[in-house]
Amino acid sequence: MRIQLHWQILIALILAVLAGLAVDPETEVLGVSVVAVFDFLGTLFLNALKMLIVPLIVSSIITGIAGIGQSEALGRLGVRTLGYYLVTSLFAILTGLLLVNWIQPGIADGVPVQEVMGLETDGDAVAERVAGRGAGDIAEIFLRMVPPNIVAAAADGQMLGLIFFSLLFGFFMTRIGEPYAENLFGFWQGTFEVMMRITDWVMRFAPLGVFALVARVVANTGIEAFGPLGAFVATTLAALAVHFLVTLPLLLLVVARVNPLAHYRAMAAALLTAFSTASSSATLPITMECVEKNAGVSNRTTSFVLPLGATVNMDGTALYECVAAMFIAQAYGVELGFAEQFTVVLVALLTSIGVAGIPAASLVAITIILAAIGLPLEAVGLILAVDRILDMCRTSVNVFSDSCGAVVIGRLEGEKGILKEQESH
Repeated sequence: MRIQLHWQILIALILAVLAGLAVDPETEVLGVSVVAVFDFLGTLFLNALKMLIVPLIVSSIITGIAGIGQSEALGRLGVRTLGYYLVTSLFAILTGLLLVNWIQPGIADGVPVQEVMGLETDGDAVAERVAGRGAGDIAEIFLRMVPPNIVAAAADGQMLGLIFFSLLFGFFMTRIGEPYAENLFGFWQGTFEVMMRITDWVMRFAPLGVFALVARVVANTGIEAFGPLGAFVATTLAALAVHFLVTLPLLLLVVARVNPLAHYRAMAAALLTAFSTASSSATLPITMECVEKNAGVSNRTTSFVLPLGATVNMDGTALYECVAAMFIAQAYGVELGFAEQFTVVLVALLTSIGVAGIPAASLVAITIILAAIGLPLEAVGLILAVDRILDMCRTSVNVFSDSCGAVVIGRLEGEKGILKEQESH
């Protein structure tokens, strides 16, 4: 029986720590530096991830937006649904941004944790690269959203322009006649399916990549590298808890005027499934059953809001992306100004919509955010070491937000009897 990927990564992490402790930077086997081998394998894995970014972003956003247009989602129900998704994702990102700036998990005793974590790129060089992205003001960010040459933007890693172009392309693809629209949709859908297969194939090597990246760090710095990761995990979990226990219940209470506790009870089965599978899509059938049968939302609302939400509404993922990007910036001692943090928020919001349905979506999305603000990608390997438990938690938040959206939109559409039975108990 094949071991599931997350168990493979966990085993690789344990073996990496043991291997890293067993060797030091000078250890050689047959004249070859062991740490150099770790570095080669880790870099190869990160390069494979970077290779996927451009085609994956373009195909996923174009097919997602075109699919929404084809399902006649631009009516009142669609506008309310997308509006809810954008607002809750923005709340989640801002919650993560607030906590990561307050707690500062990338700073230990007033010093960036770059050396402790074994991040090799020079912090001053990183700061220059971030400043060199021209993110001096908000106007510059919006100018980068409309690049004069989309191919050059893709080659230079200017993700904002690529995402904006893909959104426009997907929207207007549904506004042209047949057979062109159908042919284009088939092409991009096929491209997206191929990219998903390639991503799945690359992620099969994630245990090897994690082993190499973590073993290299432990060999160079010792076990101390995992201290800052504990602070990062705690910050992420705290931000997720605020969104799950404060923001979303307040929306249920104020906008939908229903009892949040009743909704927690109604969604218990779906939340447990989401936590154990770490997959919004795999949890979707149970989510729909809980929302319809337990919460009392109509099939008309549920069948539209929840499948769309499983694809584009990723509050927990967007929050995680933001915290991870800020943590890495702090670890390098890079102070991100308002414009750079605005870029993080904007790209986290767009990527949480654009790449949510793919395996290891958050990992690819974080690399996009880092590329957008000029941060190196090597720290992603360390974050991957603690990704599984955070993935389980943020997926639960994603699913709960989807279900809250169904309740809120059902109430706004005038439906009666939502969560009434539970409230009377």
